[in-house]
Amino acid sequence: MFYTWVLFNIFALGMLLVDLRVHRRGRVVGFRAALSWSAVYVALAAGFAVVLYLWQGHQVALEFVTGYVLEVSLSVDNLFLFLVIFKYFAVPDQQQHRVLFWGVIGALILRGLFIGAGVGLISRFHWVLYVFGALLIFSGIRLGLSGDHKVDPAANPLVKALRYFVPVTEDYRGGKFFVRNLQENSRLYATPLLVVLLVIETTDVLFAVDSIPAVLAITLNAFIVYTANVFAILGLRSMYFAVSRLMKVFRFLHYGLAAVLVLVGLKMLTTEYIRIPTAVMLAGVAGVILVSIAISAAYPAQ
Repeated sequence: MFYTWVLFNIFALGMLLVDLRVHRRGRVVGFRAALSWSAVYVALAAGFAVVLYLWQGHQVALEFVTGYVLEVSLSVDNLFLFLVIFKYFAVPDQQQHRVLFWGVIGALILRGLFIGAGVGLISRFHWVLYVFGALLIFSGIRLGLSGDHKVDPAANPLVKALRYFVPVTEDYRGGKFFVRNLQENSRLYATPLLVVLLVIETTDVLFAVDSIPAVLAITLNAFIVYTANVFAILGLRSMYFAVSRLMKVFRFLHYGLAAVLVLVGLKMLTTEYIRIPTAVMLAGVAGVILVSIAISAAYPAQ
């Protein structure tokens, strides 16, 4: 089983390198290119599901598809925050892809650690499942009532710590995260781009608190949970550049996401008493998201 983890991570890193090669530094990702790459990552996820079906059977493949759909659905909410963060820091269009690229690298590492910890906790202490379920219901209710996730980049503790220990330049220096001031004995300065990266990373950690328990409600197979997360994250950057131009279309999407979180939380809380088939869960999640998108399209923002 160890070699499957190694091979999959090599594949994921390979895709990131190909993506970085195609979207060279300083190039703005266009809408058409973003849609094309989003379709590529969805196709890769579908192909991986077929491989799982042939390798481990129908149930494992279905669990992956359900986890992937759930992760992609919850990741869409992430895109709204990315847009807010990039606008707040006035990140040049040419550098947004670079920030998201390194953000994905950090997210893969952090989510891998989260998944390992979550599966280990549930395996040893079954009551943790109920804690996760309650957390998801609370998150869903909060999202439904507040309308969206709020973020104050200036209040981010990592950003405050960075500004305290390392001086930050007033303007961007191309795609650099650090620069040296030759007039001050080569003193090292951080650039605002590093600050943006820290905010993106810490924001993803907050979302992982919601999304990973949601997939753990579908399966405790760490490999399936991880691969579903990775495929969703890999396509997140391309999805951002496509969806950021269509944000108004999804004005009611957060209500659908809130319902999904509550639905999955209830599944975790009632797992000992009610067995909900994975196929039913997949249909429920997809149905709620599609309805919220359809309503958004029917009643766009004025």
